[in-house]
Amino acid sequence: MNQNILKETVSRLVASPKGILAIDESINTCNKRFEKLGIPQTDEKRQEYRELLVTAPMIENYVSGYITFDETIRQSTKDGRKFSDVLKGKGVDVGIKVDTGLKEIEGCEGEKFTDGLEGLDARLKEYREMGATFAKWRAVYNITDKTPSEACMQVNAKSLARYALLCQENDIVPIVEPEVLYEGSHSIEECYEVTAKNFKILFAELSQTGVYVEGIILKTSMVLAGKDAVEKSTTEQVAEMTLRCLKENVPSNIGGIVFLSGGISDKEATLNLNQMHKMGTLPWPLSFSYGRAIQNEALKAWASNPADLSSAQALLVKAAEANSLASVGKYE
Repeated sequence: MNQNILKETVSRLVASPKGILAIDESINTCNKRFEKLGIPQTDEKRQEYRELLVTAPMIENYVSGYITFDETIRQSTKDGRKFSDVLKGKGVDVGIKVDTGLKEIEGCEGEKFTDGLEGLDARLKEYREMGATFAKWRAVYNITDKTPSEACMQVNAKSLARYALLCQENDIVPIVEPEVLYEGSHSIEECYEVTAKNFKILFAELSQTGVYVEGIILKTSMVLAGKDAVEKSTTEQVAEMTLRCLKENVPSNIGGIVFLSGGISDKEATLNLNQMHKMGTLPWPLSFSYGRAIQNEALKAWASNPADLSSAQALLVKAAEANSLASVGKYE
């Protein structure tokens, strides 16, 4: 583990006013989005769309890294340039999603753990050769009357810690992503309790496993009420409670923190981040790692007119710029 390499990579990834763009949708997820918009679900179309994302002019002003998927990191532009080379040429770091999906936890009904540790060291070495400097592993937690259980949190914390250590041993920065799902009718207070407890378990496990905390990035969900909750969360509530939860439960020397946008609207994702940066000095770099919240409008435009790449790319860059401004509290 070379701590200097890890710190340098983290510094590039959380350099203000930039964030990370997630384009790590699996083939299945990508095809589902295409199907909804009437786009053919073919290898060629996925390549074409990702080329649009990777080659968007000037996006490097707002985005420091792209998280890719196994298929994507192996793809090239139509004129034969590897996607990873295109990104590196723009000064953008290449990331890779390395978990292999969710599996049921035995004895914990309805709860899941994230699989993918088997053969991970070899895959990380290959991805490093292909130009990846950071990786991502996502765990998910559902809030219901009975979940998430402590057992679920412990199992996922162990996997996240093992993954993080393997990444660091290969000089790859791990993004650790414990996502508390937005589905459900839970209150913002319940979300706070679950998120805080999970952070305590996760960071205790990371420490015990020997993970270098300054060389990781936490990718987290915001603290907010479930989408079916009677009482909706305001931007101010989300910002205040999310920051309180992070300050009380995340080490102040962590490399950086980025938010995911899963489940909430594009606008909410931007406004919530913007509000947090209006609330005073923070102990760690705080930015975004959005997928849909940056891609949505571009994907719709491309679906309706695949020949007009530049308009779709302009929408992508505009969304990235809006979140870049939010990452310094200057979005209007």
